[in-house]
Amino acid sequence: MKLRIVALGHRLPPWVGEAYADYARRMPRTLSLELVEIKAEPRDRGKSIEQVLTSEGERIAAATRGFHVIALDERGSSRTTAELAAELAGWRDSALDVAFVIGSADGLAEKVKRDANVVIALSALTLPHGLVRVMLAEQLYRAASLLQGHPYHRE
Repeated sequence: MKLRIVALGHRLPPWVGEAYADYARRMPRTLSLELVEIKAEPRDRGKSIEQVLTSEGERIAAATRGFHVIALDERGSSRTTAELAAELAGWRDSALDVAFVIGSADGLAEKVKRDANVVIALSALTLPHGLVRVMLAEQLYRAASLLQGHPYHRE
């Protein structure tokens, strides 16, 4: 099973890459985690936000083709770690490759959210995109750990 994080934006602080890499390295071999960075559309060329998001959405669609798509949005439905682990088990058992999409500074195009299989929120707060990468990688690692029988302190 492949897990892919599709994230708009690049040139993030070094700590983001280091923290993401640490969690990606910890993932079990059966749940490979990869990061696909997509350069955000320039905001200084006279395009409307809708045009910018549409252009980004086309690149997101290309990067997620063939994947079960999970869009991240603060208005999405929330999950506990145990619920995420159960979903991860279901995706694994169904042999689905899953892509999680992190939008740009202006979020995600409505079409990306509509076309996604699920829209979830890591938090109702607006979070920096680099931090979202790290939090998502950590939660996927934690969910995978639960599936491997590691104890979970909340139970």
